[in-house]
Amino acid sequence: MRIALLSLFLCLAACKSGQNQSNDAVRQGVLDYLQKSGYNVSGMDITIANVQFKDNQADAQVNTGAKGSGATAMSMGYHLELKDNHWTVVGKSDSGQHGALAPPSAGAENPHAGGAPGAAPGGGSGKMPSPEDLPPAGKKK
Repeated sequence: MRIALLSLFLCLAACKSGQNQSNDAVRQGVLDYLQKSGYNVSGMDITIANVQFKDNQADAQVNTGAKGSGATAMSMGYHLELKDNHWTVVGKSDSGQHGALAPPSAGAENPHAGGAPGAAPGGGSGKMPSPEDLPPAGKKK
């Protein structure tokens, strides 16, 4: 009888820890973190691309995008720890795969940076030149 109870207890413990090492459990931890950080998670598609479990820690690669768009706007790595039987984000790492949110590469124009299109990268003020700085206009014949 004692052996049967011990076996049942060990089986339940193994099943419970197996439930915690799932993508769904990690996803819920990330959702909780994003919601506490002020993000509107109901307007986002959040998918777990990859999870690596090690004891009570996990590293997850998470893709996010606008709900229903089918596109990934950002990919972020999160480090989680199992605390009180719940995955909790304890750190994050930028994966460099931001898609629409990526900073422009050197020499590229960024139309959202406030500068004028075509302005010299890293140089110009982004303002229109004064009429005195323009070359003289020729007369039409």
